[in-house]
Amino acid sequence: MSYSVGRVAGLAGVTVRTLHHYDEIGLLSPSGRSHAGHRRYDDSDLDRLQRILFYRELGFPLDQVAALLDDPDVDPQEHLRRQHELLTTRITELQKMAEAVEHAMEARKMGITLTPEERFEVFGDQDPEQYAEEVEERWGGTPEYAESQRRAARYGKDDWQRMQDESADWGMRYAALMTDGEPADGEPAMDLAEEHRGHITTWFYECTYEIHRCLGDMYVADARFTAVYDAIRPGLAEHLRDAIHANAARAAS
Repeated sequence: MSYSVGRVAGLAGVTVRTLHHYDEIGLLSPSGRSHAGHRRYDDSDLDRLQRILFYRELGFPLDQVAALLDDPDVDPQEHLRRQHELLTTRITELQKMAEAVEHAMEARKMGITLTPEERFEVFGDQDPEQYAEEVEERWGGTPEYAESQRRAARYGKDDWQRMQDESADWGMRYAALMTDGEPADGEPAMDLAEEHRGHITTWFYECTYEIHRCLGDMYVADARFTAVYDAIRPGLAEHLRDAIHANAARAAS
């Protein structure tokens, strides 16, 4: 049985453009062509695509994916074993991080003071108040800081939950965009960067394009912010920074 490029795209949850790109760089070339010259994929092509998407989801760049898949010393079973091990490790790490963040957020939202034991469980040897003090030190005198404090003071539990849900949904969509190989200066990435700026404006303060550019730079320069975004998908912080700059340039043109 063979499948059209549109059918394969639908089955795998990627775009037709992504499959065309994989063909052009030799990462996944269809095994056949129709009489009209259209791409036709067979079951072995789908197996290879599945392995490609696994490695892409784990953050491997396309050139490394190609090298791994074309290694003559590694059979398909070994690829599955390796990917299962990598995925299991990543899932465990993300679950621990999610639990720690949720615990900290609930404590802050409800005005609960964490015990020393709970602080250590959530933050390790880092003092969570250190960052609040740093933020006030760096931006405490700005109108944006004052506006952010004023708005946050009136949010209830439902507000914080909605904010969290919006952020999680945005993160999933941005990760999917990266999986599809969308460039940071493409329209989809710039649109999500604009949505990111709008989220800040809606919930905290008027985030101008200049402020947004500075935030994007900080997401890469400050390892703490990089870790937050890269936990969604490896490389997301840098990709977002570039998309933010591209979006600001688009708005100025």
